[in-house]
Amino acid sequence: MPGKNFIGTGAFGPWLVTTDEIPDPEVMSLVTRLNGEEMQRATIDDLIFGVPELMAYITTFTELVPGDVVVTGTTGGVGAYRTPPVWMKEGDTVEIDISGVGILQNPIINE
Repeated sequence: MPGKNFIGTGAFGPWLVTTDEIPDPEVMSLVTRLNGEEMQRATIDDLIFGVPELMAYITTFTELVPGDVVVTGTTGGVGAYRTPPVWMKEGDTVEIDISGVGILQNPIINE
């Protein structure tokens, strides 16, 4: 699929939830922290294309089956657009906190 698909990326967990647990995904919020400092905060309805539109588009080039995970773009606050820019480096810790799902925390290591 198009996007950010690289070996060793795309971590998931510690939890995944099913659609019946999230009746309206567009009201969920996403917070990203780097070493405990908030870098991003947005709601899913801030996406350029809504969840139904994304699902419709994706199914034009691939079949989606139960268990598939769809990863979307990035909200504002990314490193290149901060003043000054902020880049992750070895030893950092990044957390992604999604309401109704939980927190995914990963260390940054040097390849």
